[in-house]
Amino acid sequence: MNLKSISFYLSLFCFPIGLLSFINILYASYFDYFLSIDTYFSTLIISLLIGFGLFYYGRNSKKNINFIDQLILIIISYLLTAILIAIPFYLSDYQVTFLNSIFESISGLTGTGFSIFKDIKYLDPTLILWRSSSQWIGGLFFLFFLIIIFSNKSFNYKLTNLTYSGENNFNSETIIKENLLKIFIIYSLLSILILTSLSFSGVRLYNSLNMTMTLVSNGGFLPTNNLSQIVTTNLQKLSIIFSLLISMLNFYLLFNLFNKNALIREHKEDFYLTVSCIIFCILIYFNNYEGLNIIISVVSSLANSGLTLMEKDNNLSLYFLLITIVGGSLISNSSGIKLTRFYILLKITSLEIIKLISPNSIINKTIFKSEKKISEDNIRISFLIFISFFVSLFILSSLLVFDNIGFEKSFKLSILTLTNTVNSEMFNMQNLNFSNLLTSSKISLILFMIIGKIELISVFLIFKKIFFKD
Repeated sequence: MNLKSISFYLSLFCFPIGLLSFINILYASYFDYFLSIDTYFSTLIISLLIGFGLFYYGRNSKKNINFIDQLILIIISYLLTAILIAIPFYLSDYQVTFLNSIFESISGLTGTGFSIFKDIKYLDPTLILWRSSSQWIGGLFFLFFLIIIFSNKSFNYKLTNLTYSGENNFNSETIIKENLLKIFIIYSLLSILILTSLSFSGVRLYNSLNMTMTLVSNGGFLPTNNLSQIVTTNLQKLSIIFSLLISMLNFYLLFNLFNKNALIREHKEDFYLTVSCIIFCILIYFNNYEGLNIIISVVSSLANSGLTLMEKDNNLSLYFLLITIVGGSLISNSSGIKLTRFYILLKITSLEIIKLISPNSIINKTIFKSEKKISEDNIRISFLIFISFFVSLFILSSLLVFDNIGFEKSFKLSILTLTNTVNSEMFNMQNLNFSNLLTSSKISLILFMIIGKIELISVFLIFKKIFFKD
């Protein structure tokens, strides 16, 4: 393991946390929230000290690290940034334990949205903004990982090559910098677009800012107890639908919107995702729910956000859980198995049946009727991801069932954890009190929230590297 190189890259994830702390200090100063300002000063100083310490230790190292070290870097980055983000929670006046603080910060970084706070309206506005910021920075970090690291051609189990053909990997320091800057600019522009849309629809600016950081990262944290306290008009609902859609679809969609060739070549998946949304909405249209509320719930489930305007105790929770398992685009902050992998498995299965019936048939292995073809590696990886998801589901459900929440809630919570989706009224899980869960349950949820983002295969590869070096 190249510790010095890992330390160098790890240091770069500390400085954005310091920047967020500085922004919260300015916000607290401007609005006279002086009681909480010390916690952000502490976070700023600790982030900078750790960042500069790691940078100094790894500054002279080789910057080209192998894929396994990159995976280790990702996991350590989640854990270290979670500790830094947990500081304001732990030092706040709400008597939050260290484990609960880590739980809240990991939930934000992974965009899951599980919260140990029961009544958000009584929280300090600076802490609400900090929760939302953790989602925004977590979404940005994950896109860095997804496009720079997970696009590795030798271990491309994210299958990003099927919807992304840009430069990838740690092949060149220049390419890395260009990609990082490009990702940051597009992510910021998407955030500004969502913020403008929400503000134009009449959502209060403070709520718009928090909701923007939630929606652009496919997160689940809200600045209020539920979405209905923010979104009331049809225009606001349309704005939420638009925001969820652009965060669910391919990250580069708006970037390629005016490039006809790139739009046709790389965004077939987005067309099928949109069609899937329409089909899902039609399937539940006759359940006596308002049309726009249905669309918000369907898109939110597919985007693995979980935000909803539906009432509790609905009879569609299982249906929405199944949609969350599908997930959004391969190049997005969404989790789940992904529509593309389902498409590959279903297409190959149907082709095998056709070959049995008519051996002389010409087999078309194109993906979404594009120029790209389904390879044997794509098939194996899709099947492995499918199996590993349900293995993770079985393991987490088995661990949670020892807690006093019942088998049904354990099963639902496991799906929501692995798909990084908030436990909203849509799934009849809104009354779950995470702060009262057993310590073992919280630790299990923390680990599997991370696994939900990086895939169980990542963990297997690291174990293989450590214990089976040959």
